[in-house]
Amino acid sequence: MSLLQELGAQLRATSDELPTGLVTVAMERLRSATELLNWVRQTSVDPIGVPQLGNATEHAEHAAAALRLAQDAIAAYLAALGLSAEASAPPDRDWKAGLQEQKEKKQDEPAGPPAQQEQQPPPEKLGPWWRERVEKLTGEAPPPAQESDTPERPQNTAELLRKVAAGVRSGDRARLGRDLHGVNAATGLGLSAVTPPVLQRLAGDLLGHEPGPDDLQRLRGAAGGRVKSLLPGTPPAVLDALLARICRTKPPEQAPAHPADSAVTASVLTGVLLARLGRDPATLDPGAPEPLRPRGVDA
Repeated sequence: MSLLQELGAQLRATSDELPTGLVTVAMERLRSATELLNWVRQTSVDPIGVPQLGNATEHAEHAAAALRLAQDAIAAYLAALGLSAEASAPPDRDWKAGLQEQKEKKQDEPAGPPAQQEQQPPPEKLGPWWRERVEKLTGEAPPPAQESDTPERPQNTAELLRKVAAGVRSGDRARLGRDLHGVNAATGLGLSAVTPPVLQRLAGDLLGHEPGPDDLQRLRGAAGGRVKSLLPGTPPAVLDALLARICRTKPPEQAPAHPADSAVTASVLTGVLLARLGRDPATLDPGAPEPLRPRGVDA
């Protein structure tokens, strides 16, 4: 390997190691928290931290944009050096960052001493507001009380996303409703944070290139009808805002949405894009082999 090739390899490795995916997940967690607090503010005169969260979200957005610019600059520099192979290598290993984070936290988080475990609050119980909103979005009523009181195996948000995608693929709205009703609000709202990098990758695979403003109508035509059929109660502006973010264009102006709307709609949109690509929901497992990127699929 020549010195120039070694330099190119080091630059590509540096670009791949930039925590773009993790910063994106952090940004979406802040955005989700802001949406939740904005919803709470409607019944309170106390700003309860929304301005501070807004500032933190803005900083995270600037960080994510700077990381993308750095990756683009490295790719352009490699291309200028004639290292086209290195320049064209897709920096995609961070698109499952949110899903991987969930898995690592579950496996590696220390249990702590018994005394500390006893002091921890009990697990969150299923709140009526989450189930009421899921019923509004899906049109599927929650299970009877005696069934909902039965303890279920704990789920994380990544597992929930794969289950929702499987329900979308089968077209079973009742199954979709059961899966969403069967988790607590914290797990469900986490979908807002883990889906954006996944949606960005899936949309890029469907289009054959990174999504841009000109692709908004194409994505809406490819996924809008299926999302609406599975979520008949979802306000149209919610899907439009998600697609605008994927295409990195300004979302439409809208009143503060219910915090569950973006989370549920994003998970269903993930399932729809997976189905359009002919991929199994198991590809969302962080340990699954990296799916091949098609050159493009007609929408």
